[in-house]
Amino acid sequence: MILSKISDTVFGGSVLSPPGNGTILCIHPNYGLVVYTLVGSIFMVTWKAMQVGKARKEYKINYPTMYSPDNNHFNCIQRGHQNTLELYPTFMSLLLLGGYSTGEPKNRMRGAYSYIGLIMLLMATTKFGIRLLSQR
Repeated sequence: MILSKISDTVFGGSVLSPPGNGTILCIHPNYGLVVYTLVGSIFMVTWKAMQVGKARKEYKINYPTMYSPDNNHFNCIQRGHQNTLELYPTFMSLLLLGGYSTGEPKNRMRGAYSYIGLIMLLMATTKFGIRLLSQR
């Protein structure tokens, strides 16, 4: 494990952490996979921003206009990027801090509720695929 000590010289101590009470932060080497996931997500957000930029040029929608009053295709591209940005800070926080680390395998069941949204997205994607194939 990699050990890092956050000392009083960094934070200067406080009521919650008086001088002399440094904090030890243990990070398992596999945490690097979490970091890589975060880095990958940054590339995804950048790619979405580039798609909005290309759509702005194609549909002649200048800054600072966020949405077009008459171009739904641009609005869909912009909205996809905006939805990502709205949830990105939450995603990053949960990714970096909220991982499974209780040591009790049964506690992982608490995250099962997230599958409701995942299943809905899977159903919508499946329906989209069926619609595309039925047009052949």
